[in-house]
Amino acid sequence: MQSTASQIDENCQRILWGIAQKLRAANHCIDIVPGMNNLSAIVDPQRHSAAAMLDILRELASTTQAVEFQARQIQIPVHYGGEYGPDLDLVARHCQLSAKEVIRLHSQADYLVYFLGFQPGFAYLGGLTASLHTPRRAEPRLQIAAGSVGIGGSQTGIYPAASPGGWQIIGRTNLRLFNTQQSPPSLLQPGDIVRFVAEQNDA
Repeated sequence: MQSTASQIDENCQRILWGIAQKLRAANHCIDIVPGMNNLSAIVDPQRHSAAAMLDILRELASTTQAVEFQARQIQIPVHYGGEYGPDLDLVARHCQLSAKEVIRLHSQADYLVYFLGFQPGFAYLGGLTASLHTPRRAEPRLQIAAGSVGIGGSQTGIYPAASPGGWQIIGRTNLRLFNTQQSPPSLLQPGDIVRFVAEQNDA
């Protein structure tokens, strides 16, 4: 299932969460992977034909209501700028703002966790103000530190582990976002509300 809108649709996402819950409860699928306004259902062809699974998905899409629940509020402390956010000034120039205004706008919004992907514990967040939208880097970095907070196009996110990446890095958190010794291992989960908190003396 995928939203027909060209922009992020929170109601569509909540319907997808409901469909995923029903599919898991019915044990229809090997795996269910909600994405940004879309959902992948991986099935065993020995148990369900593609046509049968499509019928199930169409029925669920037409009958499932948007999931409503009490969202967890997660605060992420961030050191903005300097060695922690080497692209803060670039984002400020692109958006025609001061670095302090970028920090203020980025840290005053509430962000909805839509889904996890790219790497374990990487949360795709909706809610970045349009005034901070900044294109990804033309050449991705080969190594980005764990905890780096970045902006990529119309989204913001946090790298849970060191990896290559093309987002504009504006800060870093010391929180551990993915820990295999915890259950669930990811600190952030779909439906959580994230608020970034600027550490003192940033920018």
